[in-house]
Amino acid sequence: MPVVVFRVDRRSGVATYLQIVRQVEQALRMGALEEGDRLPTAAQVAATTKVNPNTTLKAYRELERAGLAEVRQGAGTFITRSLNGPDSGPEWPLRTKLNEWLHLAREEGLGDDEVRELFRSSFETVYPSGPES
Repeated sequence: MPVVVFRVDRRSGVATYLQIVRQVEQALRMGALEEGDRLPTAAQVAATTKVNPNTTLKAYRELERAGLAEVRQGAGTFITRSLNGPDSGPEWPLRTKLNEWLHLAREEGLGDDEVRELFRSSFETVYPSGPES
């Protein structure tokens, strides 16, 4: 089962339930979540993010309304469709390599901030004036 770890930024100005919805949508676009995957329970999300379980349930209802998830009584909330298939888009091979690199970074013990900094510094080396240069 894929592990989805939600991150909530209380200073972002975006409603917490919408942050959860957007993170699920992004995971679907990136291929980290696929049809049939089970989302964490509201209690699990509450434990990791310190948000009220009802906030997560509201996010899951929004995902259900959008046709992206369904609640199965007694079983949990499951993804019902993807936003992008695993082979979609011309960038997919690059995304696959980036995902592999991120997994390697985690295996090497790098934390989130270290990975971001490494990516940022590498990006700025390749694109010193932005992607257009």
